[in-house]
Amino acid sequence: MPGIIDLTPGIRSLQIHFDNCMLPEETLLEALLSAEEELPLVDEMEVPTRIVHLPLSWEDEATLQTIQKYMQSVRADAPWCPSNLEFIRRINGLDSIDDVRRIVFDASYLVLGLGDVYLGAPVATPIDPRHRLVTTKYNPARTWTPPNVVGIGGAYMCIYGMEGPGGYQLFGRTIQVWNSFRTTPNFESGKPWLLRFFDQIRFYPVSHDELMRCREDFLHGKYLIKTEDTVFRLSDYHRYLAEIAEDATAFKACQQAAFEEERERWAQAKYTATEIEPPPALSPDVIDLPDGGCFVDSTVAGSLWKFLVAPGDPVAADQPVAIIESMKMEIQICASRPGLVHSLLAVEGTPISPGQHLVILAPTL
Repeated sequence: MPGIIDLTPGIRSLQIHFDNCMLPEETLLEALLSAEEELPLVDEMEVPTRIVHLPLSWEDEATLQTIQKYMQSVRADAPWCPSNLEFIRRINGLDSIDDVRRIVFDASYLVLGLGDVYLGAPVATPIDPRHRLVTTKYNPARTWTPPNVVGIGGAYMCIYGMEGPGGYQLFGRTIQVWNSFRTTPNFESGKPWLLRFFDQIRFYPVSHDELMRCREDFLHGKYLIKTEDTVFRLSDYHRYLAEIAEDATAFKACQQAAFEEERERWAQAKYTATEIEPPPALSPDVIDLPDGGCFVDSTVAGSLWKFLVAPGDPVAADQPVAIIESMKMEIQICASRPGLVHSLLAVEGTPISPGQHLVILAPTL
């Protein structure tokens, strides 16, 4: 219709961006009601679907690094640390982490949403309800997540489209789901996203080194993924659900009991975000500044992730000397002038206040 700028489908919604100077809201609503009346009965619906086979490095190095960084700078005592896989196992009532692995690789994840915050990130849920692992999300959330790690939040699986914050429980890493600059057999011209609505994602295991080779080649079209075209019929699916109803009900009951047991453990242990009293900000009066020396101060409140320099290092003007994690962002703290690092005044992994002294720079000899 003239006046419609963009349509953004969600899992249970359709966002319509329209120009109300060209298309009055009343006219649009009338058209939507008319279109809804013309839809076929739900049980008669069928949609094209592709089975998309993606490589997955189980508990990849990137996921372990993500968890370690979270423990260092956000919350070391979280129930999902130090192992997201153990947390997934426990909260779903499974006997072993091998059971988690088996379910993930057996599942066929139906894509119900695309672009979950980030580029082409799918929101998908297993077709078989016996494969629907559930989790809580990180609280507080991670400030950093590598691109294309895979995790579960609530009952949904998501592949992170790009580097950024996040809260899903991670179990591995796969190839890219977005390609900004090239058209390849797997990325159509003008469509940089890999996946489509109603795709079925199926993972197969690869090693970390093999995944790195796949990721290197994939964006250039040198590595191709296997896809199979088929049709998803809701009537067939309902018959399948009826056939497995007893097993699915038993799985859900066991899962729900484990979930409640986990939450009860939290209540008994009184899990809260780790409380660390920030050290008092030091004033120039109590610090022995070298002649001609200066402070490098934090510009924001947050957590000191790491120093990028050590005592004795030369520093140029505008060179980053530390990284602060704040509001799900990594913020570089830079030197305002050149010098030599005299001393470091804070501890990595501790809270930082705005204006707090982090580094003393002595003048360059």
